[in-house]
Amino acid sequence: MSVESKLAADASIGELMGQLSAQTSRLVRDEMRLAQKELQESAKHAGIGAGLISVAGLLSVLGLATLIAAGVAALSLVLPVWAAAVIVAAVLFVAGGIAALLGRKQATEIGPPPKVSVESVKADIQEVKDARS
Repeated sequence: MSVESKLAADASIGELMGQLSAQTSRLVRDEMRLAQKELQESAKHAGIGAGLISVAGLLSVLGLATLIAAGVAALSLVLPVWAAAVIVAAVLFVAGGIAALLGRKQATEIGPPPKVSVESVKADIQEVKDARS
């Protein structure tokens, strides 16, 4: 019989319960540390991903501006540069106006919140208030 098994056999129930409590506490702390590290790692990846998406968006906007400049340059081969720029600007303003009108139309289609949901939330709030009293 090894020393550990001899000690375990000689341990009282109180000592065993104490060991169980200590080991459980250590296990919970270790699990919490592991979860915290995993969460930090996930947050790090999310931050890097969000930054890269922002860079991609910025580069896309710059690419679009370059295409617009190319459109002005192409039109300037047959028209004066100022006229080409005015035509491209007018096309962009028309496209922006159409987008604004479509967005406005979508915004007007937003209805009030469903009555059932509002009543349900009010009932839940009342229940919480009553439970605290």
